[in-house]
Amino acid sequence: IRGMVETLQDPYSEYLDEEAARHLQESLSSSFEGIGAEVTMQDGRVTIVAPIKDTPAEKAGLRPLDQIISVNGESLEGLSLFEAVLKIRGPKGSVAELEIIRPGVAESFKVSVVRDEIPIETVYSQIISAQGKKVGWIQITSFGENTAQRFSDELAKLEKSGVDGLIIDVRGNPGGYLEAVREIGQMLVPYESVITEIEDRHGERIVYRSTLKEPKPYPIAVLIDKGSASASEILAAALQEAGHYKLVGQTTFGKGTVQNTVGLEDNSQLKITIAKWLTPKQNWINEKGVEPDVEVSQPDYFYATYVSSEPELKLDMNSEQVRNLQVILKGLGYDPGREDGYFSKETEQAVKSFQADHNLEVTGVVNQSTAEAINEELLSKVRDPRNDRQLQKAVEVILEELDD
Repeated sequence: IRGMVETLQDPYSEYLDEEAARHLQESLSSSFEGIGAEVTMQDGRVTIVAPIKDTPAEKAGLRPLDQIISVNGESLEGLSLFEAVLKIRGPKGSVAELEIIRPGVAESFKVSVVRDEIPIETVYSQIISAQGKKVGWIQITSFGENTAQRFSDELAKLEKSGVDGLIIDVRGNPGGYLEAVREIGQMLVPYESVITEIEDRHGERIVYRSTLKEPKPYPIAVLIDKGSASASEILAAALQEAGHYKLVGQTTFGKGTVQNTVGLEDNSQLKITIAKWLTPKQNWINEKGVEPDVEVSQPDYFYATYVSSEPELKLDMNSEQVRNLQVILKGLGYDPGREDGYFSKETEQAVKSFQADHNLEVTGVVNQSTAEAINEELLSKVRDPRNDRQLQKAVEVILEELDD
C-alpha cells in the first residue's frame, strides 16, 4: 500500500497503520504526548512546518523548515512520515535527541527535547495598548475540532471590551480542518465574498462564501510567516483578496492541497489528496505561498537555535555553534565583535560580560550553566511582544488605518 501511495509523489498522501492513524486523530483533538511540532515530508526528509505554541519543540528553539534526520541516534532515512512521527513521539518525560539540518546553516546540530503532554489549545487572545488605542490580538495556532467556537468566544470578548482594531495571528499555524477555517472566514470576510474554492481532479469546484454583509467596524491586520500553511493560507488569502485587510510578515509555506482520510477495516487509514484549493481570485498558491502586503522579518536572534555546551565553546574555536552563539549574544546586547563562527577575544569578552551580569563564574567559556542562562535569556527576549517586529508592524498598520 505504501508503495502505491508513494508513486503519487505527493508529500501529503500517506498510508497510516492503526497506531499512526490514532496519532493523527490525537493531533487534532485535545492532547497527545510528544515534542509538539507539525511536520511534513519534503525531499525525503521530515521537515518542521511549525512548532506548536508553548511546547517543548518551541522552547527548544526548533523552527519552520528545520529537517529532522535522526532521533536518539536512529536515522529517519527511508521511513514514511508517520513512521518517523512515531519515532519522534514518546511518553511524557522521555528525551528525544534530534539531529537537525537548518537552511542556511552549514553543519547539522543536535537538540535535546524533553517530551511532554501537548495540550491542543488553539486560540489565544489579549489586548495591546498603543497610543491610547486598544488593539485585540488573537493567535490561532492550528485549526482543530473546536477552533472556530474558541475563536468566536475570544472575538466576542475582545469586541465587548471595545477594541479599536484587531490582529489575527496565524504565524506558525500549520493548518487543520477546512470546516474550521470556513467558519472563521464567515465571521471576518466582508461583503459575502468568497473564502476559498475547492477544485477536484475533474475541475469541478465548490465555492465557500462568507455570510458577513459588512466589514467589521474596526481595521484588521493578519500576521503570517513561513510556518503559516494550508488552512492558515486560506484565511490569509481570503482576507487579503477581499481588498480590505493587509497581511504583515513573510511569505507563507505554500500548501494548496486538501486531504481526506479513508478508514479501512483494520482501523488503518489512507490519507490522500483529493483536491486543491484556490484563493478568491482563483490563484493556486501551492509551493509559492501567500505574499504579505508589508514584508517584515524578525531580528536575527529569533531564528537562532539554543546554545549547546557539548562541546564547551571557548577561545579559538571555529564552528557553526560559535556563529549561532555570536548571533544570540549580539541580540542580547553583548557585542561579540563578529558573527563568522570564530571564537575571538572579543567574543570571549562578550561571554565574560554576560557571565558577570548573571552571577556566573567569569571564565569566558560557555559551559552548561552559561548555556542554560543564555538560552533562558533568549527565550524571554523572543517571547516579549515588544521585540516582535512583525507584531509591532501590525500594530502600526492598525494605527495608521485608524488615523485615515
